[in-house]
Amino acid sequence: MSRFLYRSLLFLGVGLTALLVLTSYRTQPQKIERYARAEFGGVSLRIEFATTTAARARGLGGRKSIPSDYGMLFIFSRDGHYGFWMKNTLVPLDMFWLDDKGHVVSIAQDVTPSTYPEVFYPSAPARYVLETISGFARANDIATGTPFILQNWPSVSE
Repeated sequence: MSRFLYRSLLFLGVGLTALLVLTSYRTQPQKIERYARAEFGGVSLRIEFATTTAARARGLGGRKSIPSDYGMLFIFSRDGHYGFWMKNTLVPLDMFWLDDKGHVVSIAQDVTPSTYPEVFYPSAPARYVLETISGFARANDIATGTPFILQNWPSVSE
């Protein structure tokens, strides 16, 4: 085999390998944050979903601010009395426990970071928990029975 042919095949092999590596890198699934729009108390909210154990444990911890049109929806696989606390949470929150149809069954308003390690529980079993900025319930007249309207309810992914 001539040196020219050997070098050409080597160059072609290296080029194809690099192309395959770059193509596979670009087509790898990227971590996509899941957001949706929902209506709650007549207000449109941008919703982030917490569908995994890790996401539910992290929650809104570490965030220095939360927009007034934002909420995090914690998804559980079955109804329960899910307790929430303010570990690593830096801003006051309102917490809403929702039944399997999305109606409010319990509310904890104006929960401050200083309440940690106190745990807040609903007065009735819930399937979902929504956290918003403190004062949302009061400003939008949210009460037991208020519907949280979401087109596509996600399920637990882990």
